[in-house]
Amino acid sequence: MASIPVEKVAAVFKVPPPAFSDIAKSSNDLINKDFYHTAAAALEVKLKAPNGVNFTAKGLSAHDGPVSSSLEGKKALSNGIQPISSKFRITFPSTKQFSSAIFYTPKTRKKPSSTTFIAVLTPGPAGISITQSWNTANLLSSKIELNDTLASGLKTEVLSNFNPASGNKGQKVNFHFKQANFHGRVFGDLNPSGAVSAIADAVLSHEGFVVGGEVGYDVQKAAVTKYSAAVGYTTPTYNAAITATNSLNVFAASYYQKVNAAVEAGAKATWDQKSGSNVGLELAAKYKIDTLSFAKAKINNAGIASLAYNTKVNTGLTFGIGGSFDTQKLNEAGHKLGTSFTFEG
Repeated sequence: MASIPVEKVAAVFKVPPPAFSDIAKSSNDLINKDFYHTAAAALEVKLKAPNGVNFTAKGLSAHDGPVSSSLEGKKALSNGIQPISSKFRITFPSTKQFSSAIFYTPKTRKKPSSTTFIAVLTPGPAGISITQSWNTANLLSSKIELNDTLASGLKTEVLSNFNPASGNKGQKVNFHFKQANFHGRVFGDLNPSGAVSAIADAVLSHEGFVVGGEVGYDVQKAAVTKYSAAVGYTTPTYNAAITATNSLNVFAASYYQKVNAAVEAGAKATWDQKSGSNVGLELAAKYKIDTLSFAKAKINNAGIASLAYNTKVNTGLTFGIGGSFDTQKLNEAGHKLGTSFTFEG
């Protein structure tokens, strides 16, 4: 079959901005995620029952301290709302050969057009989900999530914690609201003592730029407990962000870049104004060895270097190993090693 030349078209789809805590997510994940030395061993087993219930069992063996574990079950339910049908306008050179079954062009048009509408059905996750978990601290946790059920773009979470030995451990109600250029969240917390507090944050975006703020409020004291602010800029290949947290006392500047299809790099500088400490610096990189494996490395200004390797052994097993080393005291004890096993079935 002869190839058909097609003009490249840049398609831009508006998506909600990230949550306030995720403005610097790219660099934070690169620096903190998938380094396995933080625990001596970690085990996670994910299973799905025939009735649709997802079970997750986790176990963690700390370098110092007892082994902790948890068992979680999650069931997704339909909220009765039909999936959203979206239309995207895509411009391309209209030729008889190019108009194929992939693109639907209304037959009412008599003349070829360079614009075609594509109806895309986006079912997304089920509208209601119920999650229950039990851990070795004897804490029973329940969570109900309502996604796009009360209103379009609104996700509501109701959480409750209970200890069979000591009773109620508090409740929480969270709201997440997303629109094209807005992402807002409210976290309400009811302590067993009766104290009520809330944390609210919001992010606005425009052409890659994001700006957000966060505030904490104690209802009993009628006082603001904390406030934070952040700005950032994101493109498909890099992300830069500046955050000021802990009532504008801790400042952080982060940068992430996808160098190419296999290499990612990032850096983060942090300064605590209240303690007057020196600026902390972290550098990290990730190399994608192949489609199933990757390696990561990072180092900070204190000379602590960390290495990690992750590979998907088969469809049901992912293995990770990592270590943390004090480069200024290589001949002394204190280095940490850890492994991670994730089974899926």
